[in-house]
Amino acid sequence: MASSQSLKLPSLNNAEIPVHVIHTEENQIQKPAVDELDYSQRGQWLRAAVLGANDGLVSVASLMMGVSSVKEDVKAVIVVGFAGLVAGACSMAIGEFVSVCTQRDVEIAQMKREKRKGSSKSDENDEKLPNPVQAALASALAFAIGAVVPLLAASFIRQHKVRMAVVVAVASVALVVFGVVGALLGGTPMVKSSARVLVGGWMAMGTTFGLTKLIGSDHGMQF
Repeated sequence: MASSQSLKLPSLNNAEIPVHVIHTEENQIQKPAVDELDYSQRGQWLRAAVLGANDGLVSVASLMMGVSSVKEDVKAVIVVGFAGLVAGACSMAIGEFVSVCTQRDVEIAQMKREKRKGSSKSDENDEKLPNPVQAALASALAFAIGAVVPLLAASFIRQHKVRMAVVVAVASVALVVFGVVGALLGGTPMVKSSARVLVGGWMAMGTTFGLTKLIGSDHGMQF
């Protein structure tokens, strides 16, 4: 809505000249800063990418550490790690696909209810619907990227203890990197995010190593 105000200015003949000043709503609207980012809109793909890569790294590194606790053969470690990569990537893709499909069905049902009430904008809502295939592929790819890190680290090392130390070191560096990347993209504290990811990875690798070694030693299992 536009509104006008009258101002009276004195002229040379001491006559007051009315001046109309028009105020529009556009003059009162403050435009948001261009550099402000809506981090909440990144939640869907960021969660799938960061969690997928972190799960791949931690899962495969933990499997390799568990096998290394009872088996020194490098071939066995690599085979188990590769099997974990394939199984984990498939599991992540299927789980993400089912999850996003469920979310999509819920949103479509909500859109139908709003359409019956006459308060739905179908074109805008269709653009916001999640893509289950895209989410599944992103999760599988992210898992594979994280899982291949410890596999490459252990592939060319023959000495048993050195191989385990390298896997832990490389996995730790990669966990810190994933934590930093997630913090930068999500706008969260960098140190807190990295520390949380790193400690969680250490706990997973240590627990898998200890329990596997305990079972293999106490029960006298031959591998």
